[in-house]
Amino acid sequence: MGETVVKLDNLVKRYGELIALDHFSLEIKEGEIFGLLGPNGSGKTTTINCLLSLLAYDKGSIEIFGKKMTPTSYDIKQQIGIIMQDVAVFDELTVYENIDYFCGLYIHDKAKRKQYVEEAIAFVGLEDFVRFRPKKLSGGLLRRLNIACGIAHKPRLIILDEPTVAVDPQSRNKILEGIAELNRNGATVIYTSHYMEEVEQLCTQIAIMDKGRKIAEGTKDELKRMIKNTETVTIEILELPDAVRSEIENLPHVYETAYIDDKFTVRCSGGRHNLIRILDVLRQNDLSFGRVYTELPTLNDVFLEITGKSLRDKED
Repeated sequence: MGETVVKLDNLVKRYGELIALDHFSLEIKEGEIFGLLGPNGSGKTTTINCLLSLLAYDKGSIEIFGKKMTPTSYDIKQQIGIIMQDVAVFDELTVYENIDYFCGLYIHDKAKRKQYVEEAIAFVGLEDFVRFRPKKLSGGLLRRLNIACGIAHKPRLIILDEPTVAVDPQSRNKILEGIAELNRNGATVIYTSHYMEEVEQLCTQIAIMDKGRKIAEGTKDELKRMIKNTETVTIEILELPDAVRSEIENLPHVYETAYIDDKFTVRCSGGRHNLIRILDVLRQNDLSFGRVYTELPTLNDVFLEITGKSLRDKED
């Protein structure tokens, strides 16, 4: 990774008695796809609004591309693309006219702008819809238009806040592939999502925030190593005597079990042969069982263990 693109240092933002950002610091390097995660009310949206200088903050500093960010830092803002959760396009303009308008805010050379608009249309796959107005587009196509408007001027830093909410799987895949391609073409990306599988697929670095503070940061593998759960074994079994369950609970590395609807779940912390040991106990007690599967921890497990909250709450 190259130079530091975004640096937030010790940010404090208060709304009366509420502390929205509590000495929050973050550093994002050039070329990263940086996942910013947090439950409802954690401060993600406040962070983005401060970063864009749309919101004043009480303490701390923000630098983008090595320069202090202020409301009048138009040279910096020209190099940023923003795709927010709520689609922001003009209903009275066509797909082409919308992209042309937003690109024209930054690119004044007509020939260059025409080229950039056409490239953005091709990039999001809207070639067949250029004369359509937004109200004629499906939710997925509308999201793609929103992205095209945000990236047409070829920004160095792209901020995507929940870009795949309520879209069909095909459009979601197209959007995710597009984000990865933008990154390969040189853009640094800040990405927020409530879909953990997207974050696992895309992000090279992830920060989890809660109550205005950063509580964990690292790659997805580094974050997974921070939590207790390293493996979950699930066994479909019709009968499980208490004595056998206790025997399994006393095995090395087993720290929690659950037996619900004929499914026996065993959570393990560390160890390499947990599944073999568990199955040995069942066989020694002459118990028959059905399907067996083992799962490594996901980012959702990390999030739940670290914050104690579900990421599926609505946006803050």
